[in-house]
Amino acid sequence: MKKAAATTVILLSLFQALLQGCYSFTGGSLPAHLKTLAIPVFDDRSGAGIAQFRAELARALVDRIESQSSLRFTPSIARADALLEGAIISFSDVPGQLSSTTERAMTNRITLVVQVTMEDRVKKVALFTQSFAGVAEYPSGNSVAQQEAIRFAIGQIVDGIFDRLVSGW
Repeated sequence: MKKAAATTVILLSLFQALLQGCYSFTGGSLPAHLKTLAIPVFDDRSGAGIAQFRAELARALVDRIESQSSLRFTPSIARADALLEGAIISFSDVPGQLSSTTERAMTNRITLVVQVTMEDRVKKVALFTQSFAGVAEYPSGNSVAQQEAIRFAIGQIVDGIFDRLVSGW
């Protein structure tokens, strides 16, 4: 009985090791004619004064897309095969968890919503328009943690946009 269990574990481990190399985002399911991508700095339509994160969001997208897909970034919209434009449309920083004794906020919740449009400039068609949200909590009154929470929410948004790019065709 022990020998059969050990053999099963070894076979499952080998099978898992083989499967790890079978799936990759490199190339993904992006149309073959899309080679270059332009991502202008996102607009801030939230009215929340978080404009400093617009460039950070665009840079994080460029880094992720270039490192994990076949697309290459170009700063020239005119020369890009595809264009990914976006805007921060909503930002909120509200109390999350309240203390039962003081009824004051122990944590705050950041919610960041971005709307993105992907355009195929070769075929001159919009590929998708979609909103993506990121949410994170941080200890109330901690401005460093607040900035980290915003960056975490940006990371969630980048993950969502990237997943849509490589799997949504």
